[in-house]
Amino acid sequence: MSEYPQCPFCTRPNIVIKNELAFVRYDNYPVNRGHCLIIPHRHVSEYFQATTEEKAAIWVLADEMKIIIDQKYNPDGYNIGVNIGETAGQSVPHAHIHMIPRYKGDMENPKGGVRGVIPDKQKYKKKIITT
Repeated sequence: MSEYPQCPFCTRPNIVIKNELAFVRYDNYPVNRGHCLIIPHRHVSEYFQATTEEKAAIWVLADEMKIIIDQKYNPDGYNIGVNIGETAGQSVPHAHIHMIPRYKGDMENPKGGVRGVIPDKQKYKKKIITT
């Protein structure tokens, strides 16, 4: 029985691949074909609470999963993102990374990529100088 029975990731559902510290499953609400989540086995609420070893294990699985997704779905690109905190859109309080395959034509103008989390900021309008 999971220590966190309300956590949908702690039951380790539908594992595609795994290693000692993390696992991958497909997203229940995929943005595109092949959209998956890379999740540490240990229940930590957000990415920055994961250990260095857990973070390394996650990225090893990202590389392995890319091969699987490339063979199965043949995407044209990828977005990889982490939502940390409710304000950033995190809806499950167990650290996880979204790996989203991208396909030509899946949106009209993908320029700006992950900047699209704030739609009005996706387009490069003017350079802002910070010091």
